[in-house]
Amino acid sequence: MAILPVVTYDDPVLRKTAEPVPEKYPGLDQLIEDMFETMYEANGVGLAAPQVGHSLRLFVVDADVITEEEDGVSHGPGVFINPEIKPLSDDRVEAEEGCLSLPDVREPVSRPDKIQISYLDRDFKFQTENVEGWYARVLQHENDHLKGILFIDYLGSFRKRLLKKKLDNIRMGLVEASYPLVPKEL
Repeated sequence: MAILPVVTYDDPVLRKTAEPVPEKYPGLDQLIEDMFETMYEANGVGLAAPQVGHSLRLFVVDADVITEEEDGVSHGPGVFINPEIKPLSDDRVEAEEGCLSLPDVREPVSRPDKIQISYLDRDFKFQTENVEGWYARVLQHENDHLKGILFIDYLGSFRKRLLKKKLDNIRMGLVEASYPLVPKEL
């Protein structure tokens, strides 16, 4: 297994719509293992393939550190291939989010509290789950990466202006993280 460098918010791969993962994608098992290793090294709860430079509809999640504390539910590590999400209610909840591609940036984001996610698991078996709370938030956040959306895209122009200095520092490679970031070319 390897710890992969994480791309930052200004990398074009994060703004692309990711490609579906075919069943016989070469090196998929290794990529999944490396993504878990990278996520754990960074103390993250989710990581999407675009965040490590692969424009694929794939993300991994292990949000138990949050969900067990918040609602007592353990979901364990999960692999989500070619996921589709639909809200199950109009109820939205605002909570603070962060992202490994945006080191040291945390902002409140409003999201549906209950969703249905359909996906292929690691064995390419079709799964459908109804989830809510923090786990639903994490899944939506990671799924957004597959659509070229970052959580800062949900912020108003005033909040974005307040973040400008932090974003400029990330773009220029002037931030440090406890995990490897893709180096900036100056």
